[in-house]
This record gives sequence, C-alpha cells and structure tokens, in this order.
Amino acid sequence: MKAVVCRSPGELVLEDRAEPGAPPAGWVRVAVSHVGICGTDYHIFEGKHPFLAYPRIMGHEVSGTVAETGEGVALSVGEAVIINPYLACGKCIACRKGKPNCCVRIEVLGVHRDGAMCEEILVPAQNLYPANGLSLADAAAVEFLAIGAHAVRRALTEPGARALVIGAGPIGLGTALFARIAGLDVSLLDMSSERLGFAESELGFAALDGSRQAAADLVRNATDGEGFDVVFDATGNTQSVQSAFAHVAHGGGLVLVSVVKDDITFSDPEFHKREMTLIGSRNALRADFDHVAASIRNGAVPMAKLVTHRTSLAGTPRDLARWAHEKSGLIKAVIEIG
Repeated sequence: MKAVVCRSPGELVLEDRAEPGAPPAGWVRVAVSHVGICGTDYHIFEGKHPFLAYPRIMGHEVSGTVAETGEGVALSVGEAVIINPYLACGKCIACRKGKPNCCVRIEVLGVHRDGAMCEEILVPAQNLYPANGLSLADAAAVEFLAIGAHAVRRALTEPGARALVIGAGPIGLGTALFARIAGLDVSLLDMSSERLGFAESELGFAALDGSRQAAADLVRNATDGEGFDVVFDATGNTQSVQSAFAHVAHGGGLVLVSVVKDDITFSDPEFHKREMTLIGSRNALRADFDHVAASIRNGAVPMAKLVTHRTSLAGTPRDLARWAHEKSGLIKAVIEIG
C-alpha cells in the first residue's frame, strides 16, 4: 500500500509499505478515507515534537470504512467509521476511572505508533465509532473538534458565562464553537489579525486583537475590568499560558487546552485571592466524539468554512511541507485518500 512517511525532520516521502494484514480478535482493518492535518503533524515534520521516533507515518484525525473485522467485532464490512486515535491500556488507574484519554500508557496513532496517512490501518474495534450518516470528509474532523468539546465540558461552566478563548487556530476555533454551543458568551484573543478576521466575519465571534493593543487592556475593556468567568488557552505558547491567569475573573477558571514543555509559573497570592480553578484538558472521550458528531449533523458546526485546504495522498509530501510555513488562509487541511 502507499503511505506518506516522515523519515526524519524535513523529509516527507511517499513509500510502498506492507499492507496491515488480517486483523486479530477485537481489531479491525480500516480503509482510510480522509485524514486531517494537525498542528502535531507540522511539528513532527519540523522536528519540534519532543517524544517521537522517526521514521513515522503521521495522521490521527481519521475517517474510513471497515474493510475486515477480527473475531468478536460487531461492526460490518463497508460501515463508515470515525477513528478515536487514543489507544488506551484499559487497566491503569485512569482507564479504571473511565478516563482512557489520559491513560498512563496511552499510544496515539501517528505519534507513538504509525498513523493513518496511508491506505489501510489496523485499529482496535473499541476505538471505532459509527459515522451514522456523517460524510467521511466531515467524520475526519470529529477528532480535532472533540479536543475543544472536551475542554468545554471540563470547564463545568454555566450557560451565559463570559468565556475567552486564547488562540484562533483550529483547536481554539473548535473550543470557541463548542463553548458557544454550550451557551457561553465567547470572545477570541489572538495575535493574528487575519485569523481573528476569519473568526469574526465567518464564525461570528467577538475578536480581541492582541497585535493592536495589550491583552490586559483588551480583557479589561471587554469585561468592565472584571475578567472572564472561564479562559481557555489553546496557543501552545508558554508566555500566553502564564499571562492567561490574569485574564480570569474572581471565582473563575483557567482551562489549559494546549500543552507546553516548559514549567508554568504564576502568582500564588493572586491565584488564591481569586479562588481560581486551574484545569488541564487532554484529548477527548467517547462522549465528546458523540457530541461533536451530533453537532455537525444538526448544522451547529460550519464545516464548509473550517476546511480550507485539500490534497491527495500523493500530493501530501509537497503540500504539507508548504503549508508548514505558508499559513495565510489556512484553517484546516484534509488529505483525501479513499
């Protein structure tokens, strides 16, 4: 089969790889249809991912159809599926608590093991969710949107609360969309006027442009000096995360959607004075995938506006390398394989 392989940082090639073969009991061979390109994929290509062994087949935002099932699998051949790329052990303390998204021994497709930028892949049946009428193109977007949906659910915020999403990339936009679906009053903060212009004109969000005015002043003006009830940081930027503490209202919370490799420091007296809640949010759960899929079906997610770039499997080495540094107009790129 054909597969796009990142052999080393900056080296992306189309290779012939062995087909995955017959699935063992409890597993499924999936014919890959669509794969979304994530910020993680760009980081792997650029050599910025700290825990990755090359060569690697990337790709974890995936849809496909069931090609063959192992023993004990209820799915039918030809059935359209959404792939949950977080492979959990099922035995650790997190899994026993129903939180496989933060499994102690988690393996993510395309990161810890080879992913789906290829024609076929083996996946545990428990990681496949029926698309139930979603197009295969839309089904490939469920995973990246589920990250934001999970973060919003983690926030435990009541409808009507003022929410600030920092970072207007795909994860930030997904978080903002599902915060709005949850009934929150959402504003977006970013340093990119272009991204904010898209969020404002195409998605209808209030935009706070950090390139034109200090973020602290923007937040103060937008909230009458009170701060936001909940702040989501989706930037992956250490300085942004540290600054976000100051944007939270007394009694409010900060949700860290993105992850940074550096230590985060903050003022403990200020943290206690506000009785802030600090929440980490990692990956997503089945409930989040289901919520996203239902929201796409009912028209609450404007998929046609979010997917801005498309390519083929053969065109991926050229296009992914180009999109890694040509970001103008790019929201979400999708590889059409099937």
